[in-house]
Amino acid sequence: MLSRFFKKTEPTTATPSQYQQLGGEKAVRAMAERFYDIMQSDPEASDLLAIHPQPMTAIRLKFFEFLSGWLGGPQLFIEKYGDPRLRARHLPFSIDIKMRDQWLHCMYVVLNEQVQDPLLKQQLKAQFTRLAHHMINTAES
Repeated sequence: MLSRFFKKTEPTTATPSQYQQLGGEKAVRAMAERFYDIMQSDPEASDLLAIHPQPMTAIRLKFFEFLSGWLGGPQLFIEKYGDPRLRARHLPFSIDIKMRDQWLHCMYVVLNEQVQDPLLKQQLKAQFTRLAHHMINTAES
């Protein structure tokens, strides 16, 4: 008899991943491409650009593949290269606060241009900031 007071509801779907919220493969690929476009054209990222091998075709693809999985999409990087171990992979490069800030500058420009949802943008900025800070492996020169 009590059942008439309870509304039947369908199970709720899981919260979409950040990858999905951003628009999937096309949007995440655009983020990776724009990141490196900014690095190559913005004087504020000149030191960061200098440590990257040229041409940057392969690194653009690797960054997209990393972002895909990191944002909750297909684990493209892991499928090709294994665990990202970002800090270990970047140990050959001197990454100090200045490099971190240049990297974040490029990423923040991308987020400001391409992410419309304010909450998602705030979450991504916080995540990228933590990630970039984790990459520091040397004191400032």
